[in-house]
Amino acid sequence: MRRRLLGSIIGVASALALGAIMLPLRSHISVSTTALILVIPVVVGAVIGGFTAGAASVAAGFLIYDYSFIPPYKTLNVGGAQDWAALGVYVVVMLLVARVVDRLDTTRLESLRGQEAMRRVAEVSELLVGDQPVEELLRNIVATAQTMFNVPGVSLLELEDGQLVVVASAGEPLTAEELRQLDPHSGTPIRVGTVAGSPSELRMVALSPSGRPVGILAMRGLAIAESDRAVLNTFANDAALALERAQLREQALRSSLLEEADRFRRGLLGAVSHDLRTPLATIKVASSTLSARGDLLSTEDSRLLYQLIEIESDRLTRLVTNLLDMTRIEAGVLTLHRTTMSVSDLIGETVAALGTTLNDHTVDVTAPASLPEVNIDRVLMGQVLINLLDNAARHAPAHSVIAVKGERRGPQVVLTVADQGPGVPAGDRETIFDRFTQLSTGGRAGLGLTIAKTFVEAHGEHVWYEEAADGGAQFVVSLPVAQLASHA
Repeated sequence: MRRRLLGSIIGVASALALGAIMLPLRSHISVSTTALILVIPVVVGAVIGGFTAGAASVAAGFLIYDYSFIPPYKTLNVGGAQDWAALGVYVVVMLLVARVVDRLDTTRLESLRGQEAMRRVAEVSELLVGDQPVEELLRNIVATAQTMFNVPGVSLLELEDGQLVVVASAGEPLTAEELRQLDPHSGTPIRVGTVAGSPSELRMVALSPSGRPVGILAMRGLAIAESDRAVLNTFANDAALALERAQLREQALRSSLLEEADRFRRGLLGAVSHDLRTPLATIKVASSTLSARGDLLSTEDSRLLYQLIEIESDRLTRLVTNLLDMTRIEAGVLTLHRTTMSVSDLIGETVAALGTTLNDHTVDVTAPASLPEVNIDRVLMGQVLINLLDNAARHAPAHSVIAVKGERRGPQVVLTVADQGPGVPAGDRETIFDRFTQLSTGGRAGLGLTIAKTFVEAHGEHVWYEEAADGGAQFVVSLPVAQLASHA
């Protein structure tokens, strides 16, 4: 309406201005030339305001033409049949010109609108095709719909427990009355489709890829042109496909997480039972023997049984510590408290902490005083060495030697723990540090090596397996050198 009014005003004003310009030259301009010049306001009015504005410009030009340029002047009377014919031809031709210009302008605008619609559809498709979480995708759908179709408000609803629930909205939200009307049991009819309605009408657009409904767009005042319906249909299809894909992706992710949680639970039970079985059985046998036959045992035998209970109790304590450490790792709350210390002090503190656990083994420690100090979390790296020594003690023959060595390998300071046990089969060496690994020999790797790897990597270092010179197992840990850490 505003555009037609503006076009009419400009067209009439142009006719008056041209009439005023031509009036002093009336004696030098023919009647036909005047009619041709007065085509200009008709074209201007039709371009700006459409056919209605062009018709208003024709009316203004007719009056100016008759009043000022056809004798008798300053009157609407027409002198002869020839002048009547000129006026008639002027009106007919000008109306045709207005109609043609209006259609050309409408075609041009529709072409531009189509190009813009295709551009918007391409942008929307690109936006919706990207991998997004469902919540973010829902917000993008309603925000894009409101912007594309210039509506006061858009809400996206999904069916939950037999009721439509708003999961995202942009602009004016749905009122309580509108939500009541959307209740499937309300009995209130709601129009579903892409045909435009009144500015206040609530229109529902179904999102249903492959015939399976995934949501409904509630759009208030969907006043779109007929040519934009295809754009809305395309948008609805793209949004439905993107939403379905995002939902399926999240369902697959949830299934994967449930499978991972189940695998973790089964692995944890397997690892715990693996680590608990031997110490619990040993404690049970030792305590039962002391309880039932304590009076018949010699002092030395009793001392050995009590020592065995102490050793296995310490092992159970370390197992519980490892489980707590695993909980910290899973919760993401592992924090380093670094301090500078020598490698020999680290080894000495760890061997002392193990106490009687290593009584059946000889620990051969080699740590030159020339080794640079290391910058580590004393507790965590001590736990790493405890786990490696405990692992060596459990797999090495009784009364064998466990070698602990600190050495320099190029710019690195490394700590090696080597035993004289059977070693690790070649096929298991890459996975021995993985959580709950099933070994090719039929057993399971415990939590100790996994904890060790995690704590070492938290320092930015690495732990790996090497075959010992005498055929046993050798685990190597790189340590952060204090001087290098201070310059980092």
